[in-house]
Amino acid sequence: MALAEPPTPAGPDGAEHGAGPVLRLRREALIHTLDSLSASPALAVLRDRLAALRAALLPGGALRAVPGEEAVSFPEGLLWAELDQIGAALTLDRARYYAERLRKAAQGERTAAINEIDLNRWKAYDDIFTDSLWLIERRDGSGVHRADYWGNFVPQIPNQLMRRYTRRGDWVLDPFAGAGTTLIEGQRLGRNVLGVELQPTLVERVRALVNAEPNRHGSCSHVVVGDSTAADFRALLAEQGAASAQLAVLHPPYHDIIRFSDDPRDLSNAATVDAFLAMLGRVVANVTAVLDTGRYLALVIGDKYSRGEWVPLGFLAMQAVQAHGFMLKSIVVKDINGTAGKRAQKELWRYRALVGGFYVFRHEYVFLFRKR
Repeated sequence: MALAEPPTPAGPDGAEHGAGPVLRLRREALIHTLDSLSASPALAVLRDRLAALRAALLPGGALRAVPGEEAVSFPEGLLWAELDQIGAALTLDRARYYAERLRKAAQGERTAAINEIDLNRWKAYDDIFTDSLWLIERRDGSGVHRADYWGNFVPQIPNQLMRRYTRRGDWVLDPFAGAGTTLIEGQRLGRNVLGVELQPTLVERVRALVNAEPNRHGSCSHVVVGDSTAADFRALLAEQGAASAQLAVLHPPYHDIIRFSDDPRDLSNAATVDAFLAMLGRVVANVTAVLDTGRYLALVIGDKYSRGEWVPLGFLAMQAVQAHGFMLKSIVVKDINGTAGKRAQKELWRYRALVGGFYVFRHEYVFLFRKR
């Protein structure tokens, strides 16, 4: 919840994103006050000391830092919520526990090796998903993001994945770059992204979009024309000065639901589901070669219907990834509000479902794997 100062520049992945006003407080004085709070001999004493602490936080109070003074920063709303929780505790032990947790937050940040989430202020990250059901009302259309490419995914997915599984400066591999959603989000978040895409026209489009998106972190968003079933990702990364990748985000075609090109190397042109899975497996093998051990691969994919039968393409693809030495960590179900075609024909699809005895697709999967 607290930030040691001077803080790193706040960004879309920071706990200050949408957190409201920030209070600058005298670090040592705050820690001493919280020590006194934790040492209270009785709950009544603790509440009296808590009232004094609250008063010292008000404008002009003894805990407010002045320019040039060593300080720690707290999002104001979250700090008051923490103090409310201490005051509402029914036992002295529980109140002391909450006070000690706040003290740890005041001492400095505690992050994991693979992301920048400060676990001492985890409540500040209320926009980061931790549940396995993702309900995204509408796609992010800010900046250069466009929804006019049929088959691209919502920017919130790579945003969530990069904030959970990378740090600024890490490399993200996107072997199905498509319309560049992951590259755009990576640039916004200060992550370097290598994208590979079969269609030259799409690559030119992505380059133009990335160039139009502000790059305030100085990150690299590089996309090339290539076939990810045969690409030498290590060589492509080396050209950008990187030895390996720390996250892979795969959003392949959902087999032949949408035919993206006439190229026989395109997974959407695979003759059968087995052929699709074999091609996907070759991509995963290439990705595995450059992904650091212990790091994550995300597969975004849905199921399909064929000749009146539900084909569990997502779970078949999940098994294809597992076959390359990956541990399954999570299965996320994400809602689909409908493709442009289905939104325009909602009643028709409902009628077809009633006649055909099936349910209209309203979900897809985000499979999370960790390289063993």
